[in-house]
Amino acid sequence: MTTIRIAHAEPRPGRLANGGFHTRGHLVVLADDAGHRAVPIWIQGAGDLANLLERPADQVITDGVPQELTTRLLGAARARVTGVDIDVTEAGAAELSPEVTVARIGLAGPAGTRQVTAGLGLGLALAAAAGAPVRMADAVMDRLAVPVPGDDLLTPFLDRVPPVARAQPGHGLPGWPMAILPGRRPRYEPRNLDFAAGLDRWDLDAGPGSAADREPDYAAAVEADSAVLSSSVPRPAGSAALLQAIFADDYRGATVTFSAEIRADPLTGQAGLRLEIIRQWWRLGRAGEDHGLTISGRSAWTRYEITARIPADADQIRFGIALTGTGRIALRNPNLRADPQADADPQADADPQADAEPGAGTP
Repeated sequence: MTTIRIAHAEPRPGRLANGGFHTRGHLVVLADDAGHRAVPIWIQGAGDLANLLERPADQVITDGVPQELTTRLLGAARARVTGVDIDVTEAGAAELSPEVTVARIGLAGPAGTRQVTAGLGLGLALAAAAGAPVRMADAVMDRLAVPVPGDDLLTPFLDRVPPVARAQPGHGLPGWPMAILPGRRPRYEPRNLDFAAGLDRWDLDAGPGSAADREPDYAAAVEADSAVLSSSVPRPAGSAALLQAIFADDYRGATVTFSAEIRADPLTGQAGLRLEIIRQWWRLGRAGEDHGLTISGRSAWTRYEITARIPADADQIRFGIALTGTGRIALRNPNLRADPQADADPQADADPQADAEPGAGTP
């Protein structure tokens, strides 16, 4: 048996261009780190597994994730999950899927050891909750695993996502309105603010101006400790933003300040900071809020900030940088902080798109 790691349970399509979030399934990647190979699986019901992989290592989730509660109940009964073995039920299956696999969950306790059979998604979620090893037969791994020479275990398998669950950057799903859809989700803080993990957690939103059938007009990359958003064609259409989205649950009723150091190249078009508040408009019929701060092209790093009050019906917060037209803007040391006692800046609410005055900001 080969011991494998649950490397990803990525919701797809995930974030939509307007900050909405929709899930039609999860791309699960099981990695054999020692063999530098991995097996992708498309699972429609892997939300609990995704929640468990998303949590910080020291956080316990009991609300809405029954597998973790199950492991705590087993512990109270002096039993534990010893491992989860994935068996293929259809000989010669060309790929792994919930339809051709079962999870055999090993248990140990005062009454001895035994195995319980469960669906693949449930078995993997229980392994993640219990911190138990996941194993697969060597012959199955040798037949179905794909060599992965680098550290990126997600991008090589994005073609396994079915077309119905794909969305081009800056575009919605075919046949679906650009809307935010409700769903259970974990709470988490902003991450990868130093760009040590590349652009992980940061999304390039190309907006409606970039057609899905041609090369994008804008590009994003990491340079040292900063992220760069730039135009990639002489006359880019529309605008673009490099943003990180977080759920607003822990910020409702508070005033948040998004601050960062930014730098724009000479002759750059409209560029600057961006703070978006996505409301639960499918319930209340209200639009979101966009707060922006635009700067002129300059070479020196300067810190700017935007402050906004997070309403009670907020669903998500998106923050980052935006660019309209040709040029290049860089971002470093971003920070999002909340002050529950502070009142929102009325000037920022009154004129969120106002250009910054020359020399404004804190060097």
